Amino acid sequence: MLDEMRQLKQEYPDRILIASIMEEYNKDAWEEIIERVEETGVDALEINFSCPHGMPERKMGAAVGQDCDLLEEVCGWINAKATVPVWAKMTPNITDITKPARIALQKGCEGVSAINTITSVMGINLDTLRPEPCVEGYSTPGGYSSKAVRPIALAKVMAIGKMIKEEFNGQDVSLSAIGGVETGNHAAEFILLGANTVQVCTGVMLHGYGLAKTLCTELQAFMERHNFKSVEEFRGLSLEYFTTHTDLVRRQREAIEKRKAVRVGLSSDKEWTGDAFVKQTETMVSN
Repeated sequence: MLDEMRQLKQEYPDRILIASIMEEYNKDAWEEIIERVEETGVDALEINFSCPHGMPERKMGAAVGQDCDLLEEVCGWINAKATVPVWAKMTPNITDITKPARIALQKGCEGVSAINTITSVMGINLDTLRPEPCVEGYSTPGGYSSKAVRPIALAKVMAIGKMIKEEFNGQDVSLSAIGGVETGNHAAEFILLGANTVQVCTGVMLHGYGLAKTLCTELQAFMERHNFKSVEEFRGLSLEYFTTHTDLVRRQREAIEKRKAVRVGLSSDKEWTGDAFVKQTETMVSN
């Protein structure tokens, strides 16, 4: 891909070209790939610490992103060698995604991107009894992507967004969001959770390169609807509305007491009715 990167930068010198790279657990190999890629003129590097297809048996891809000690060491190698900005791409296949994201930023990465695909098994062929998809009858877990992963991606990006706001506030670090983006509204959701940029892969595969213009047009429509003049005006705006389950219970209890005082809503379980069940339920979760 080196020739393609070099050609892209020559044809579009005013555009940003970010190379996504991956290597196994070998300092010399990482230094070599970084040097060869930077020679093509790329503007930044995105380090794949996240792909379930990354031959984890060779400590590549998600195998690094799931091991914070390994991640810390490799990030140190990379940032000591790289002369362009570096983003570390996070795997969602981990309990707390803020831990590797925090380490990547502490070790000098200019930003993190999240999420990569979710480890999955598509299914089993009940005629052949072999997993799908298969190669010569055999398979391995792969990455689940597209619109189905967006709610999971939103949660992971929210967690990283809050962590960056609380621990890196004022520092020049960034968050790039990924996961099931197909509309400008999807992009707006990620930006509201603190993302500086939004990436699209499967959406373009399904809808073509023209999707990029559609995303921009729809995002601009969202901004006009809310009178936002720039992305920075609403970036991270929704983070403050995430709280704990305990706090939600307290808030709902206080709201019920207020409604009782003015006889609005349900004062007891006896007031539930079959005809109004859906509407009464919605008043409890959408307010």
